[in-house]
Parts: sequence; structure tokens; C-alpha cells
Amino acid sequence: MKQKVKYKGILFIVLSALCFAFMNMFVRMAGDLPAVQKSFFRNLVAFIIALATMVRHKEVFQVEKGNWKYMILRAGFGTLGILCNFYAVDHLVLSDASMLNKMSPFFVILFSFLILKEKLTPIQVTAVCGAFIGSLFIIKPTFLNMNIVPSLIGLCGGLCAGIAYTMVRVLGQRGQKGVSVVLFFSGFSCLVTLPYLLLNYHTMSMWQGIVLLGAGVAAAGGQFAITAAYYHAPAREISVYDYSQIIFSAVIGFALFHQIPDRYSVLGYVIIIGMAVWMFFYNQRRDASDVK
Repeated sequence: MKQKVKYKGILFIVLSALCFAFMNMFVRMAGDLPAVQKSFFRNLVAFIIALATMVRHKEVFQVEKGNWKYMILRAGFGTLGILCNFYAVDHLVLSDASMLNKMSPFFVILFSFLILKEKLTPIQVTAVCGAFIGSLFIIKPTFLNMNIVPSLIGLCGGLCAGIAYTMVRVLGQRGQKGVSVVLFFSGFSCLVTLPYLLLNYHTMSMWQGIVLLGAGVAAAGGQFAITAAYYHAPAREISVYDYSQIIFSAVIGFALFHQIPDRYSVLGYVIIIGMAVWMFFYNQRRDASDVK
């Protein structure tokens, strides 16, 4: 029975990865619109879906006592993470942008130590350092690399997402309902980006409106699927499967945009995923020894 529940968790997290890969695809297909404008419409759709979910289940939006600062930090850094990710998606190979965003689990480890005062083991430190080295192969930090700025922005997106997910972890420990976190985050992002949108709105074609609607639906699907995944199984048991998004993004990038990552990027993928797999088995062994 426990294995069945775990397999459901794996299925949901792979579904989440597929949804986020499609979100990035739709963002890329929306063309040369500003990242802020893309972010607004993506979050507006997610807000409507989250609100409809609360109404359907007759739930009331409520922030538990002492949780407001964590909600604001989650929403603020989450918004920055989305803006950075969307900018990277527009300027990099899709799989490169996705991989830099997937540095977030390693930043979660780092910020859990800095913010939550959780102990770091030597293996976790090694994994974080190894993942950072892998990211350098994707960024290729030389003055000859024309993509260094979007690459660094993409990495910043992963860092911001890491802080945001650390806040989600805090909120989960403090009993805050997941749908209220999604609703507040989406609404906050819309409000923050609205002034820029009003001052610098770029006229959209019907096609751009449709693909941004698709991005919002895919993003909402990804958020709810990943919530369901972690409801069915602990993050340490299934988080490694989230890296399937890189495969989905690489296939989509090649099929639709004729993108082929260079050998250094591929080496970076291998290093980062290798560190994630190593952490996965390390956590499994540690849990097994704790049970004994």
C-alpha cells in the first residue's frame, strides 16, 4: 500500500514537470512580449484557478497567526523567480533555462541552513558545490559568451525559487493550507506587476493571448500536481523525478524551436542531475538507518 502511494507521488511529480515544461514552451511561443507582461497573465490564470478551487471546496482564505511575513517572502521571491525564469526562457535554449531553474532544490538546502538553522552534512555541502560547478558549464562565464547575462538571470531565478520554496516549507510546518499559499502568491504577483503592465503594455495578438492562457493553465496544473506529489510522498523520496522536466524541455526545444544544447551544457546537466541522484540515494540510506 505504501509503495502504491509512493508511485502516485512519482506520477504526480512527473506530471508537474511536464506541465512546467509546457509552461516554458508557451512562454517562449508568446514571442517578444516583456517577461513582466507574460508573468502577469500566467499568474492571473493561476489565481482564477486557485480561487475557483477554494470556492468549489467552500474554503475561506485565511492566513494563520504569525504567517504573514512568510507568505509575503514566499510571494516576493516567487515573483522574482518567475520573472528571471521567463527572461531566461526567452533568451536561452529551453533545457538550459529549465536546468538553471532546477538549481532551486540545492538552494533550498542552503537556505534551510541559513534561515531554518537546519544542519548541513558534508555530503549535502559537496552536492551543493557540485551542482554549482555544473551550473557554470551551462552559464559558461566568459566575456565571449553572449548568453552570460540571461544565464546569470536564470541562475538568480533558481536562487529566488529556492528561497520561495524554503518559505513554503516553513508555511507547511506552521499549518498554512497549500491552496491559500497558491492564491496569495498568484494574487500578489499580479498586483506587483500590474503598474508596469499599465505603463508599458505591449499590444498582444489573439495568438499571444491564447498561448499565455495556455502558460497559465500549465503553470496552475504544475503547482497543483507538485502539491499532490508531496502530499503522497516525502520530498526526499520523489524530488529527483522533478528533473524529468529537463528531458521534456529538451525534446520540446528540439521539436519546436530546433534547439540543441552544446556539449558543455549537456555536461552541466549530467553533473547537476548526478548530484541530485546522489542526494536522493543518500537520503534513502539515512532514512533507512534512522528506522533501524
